[in-house]
Amino acid sequence: MSEPTEPTEPTEPPSAAPSEPFVPTTWTGHLRRRIFGTYPPEKLLPEDQPEYVSSWIYVFGVATLAAFVIVIASGLVLTLEGPQWYHVSSKGLFVNSLHLWSVELFFAFMVVHLWGKFWMAAWRGRRAMTWITGVVCFLASIGTAFTGYLMQTNFDSQWISTQAKDGLNSVGIGAWFNVTNVGQMLLFHVALLPLVLGFIVVWHVLLVRKHGVVPPIDATEADLEPATEATS
Repeated sequence: MSEPTEPTEPTEPPSAAPSEPFVPTTWTGHLRRRIFGTYPPEKLLPEDQPEYVSSWIYVFGVATLAAFVIVIASGLVLTLEGPQWYHVSSKGLFVNSLHLWSVELFFAFMVVHLWGKFWMAAWRGRRAMTWITGVVCFLASIGTAFTGYLMQTNFDSQWISTQAKDGLNSVGIGAWFNVTNVGQMLLFHVALLPLVLGFIVVWHVLLVRKHGVVPPIDATEADLEPATEATS
């Protein structure tokens, strides 16, 4: 008979080596790390907002974006159909009017939004670039709307273009920005300026998501907490 062997203690499995932080080696990896590091999903699409966001003054930023979407959508329809359609057809007249009044609301909402943020000192908390992009967006919108008025192809647009050309010639830029050139103004209005304006709007919204909505000047620590169902 063989002697009984002493029971051996079970050996513990080797512990897994601590995972090393991800180090990208390609430009796509660096871009992914930069994007998700700056804009994580919970910040880009937040579930909750602070209590002070329920104030009416914060509504005008979203209202400006909503009007901007209608401006782009109606402008695309007008571009596809052309001036012959929106001057004669009843549907064209409706879409043309929708485009005009959405522009009017866009400017009205944006002016209130800008003034509200000005008196709230919205550049606080490293939000200077957010404020700057908002102001630049307003200035770019003026140029876009101006070229739109020149695209009415009626007596109003003719009078506006001739008066504006005298002013632009007086400051020496009439040779590069010829407001009586319908083709040039059309391309400015439907191609160049909307792309510039859309880029600035997206940049502005991303900065708001990155730094958060600016709190009121007299906000307390409790006001900065996300609103819950009990408090909303």
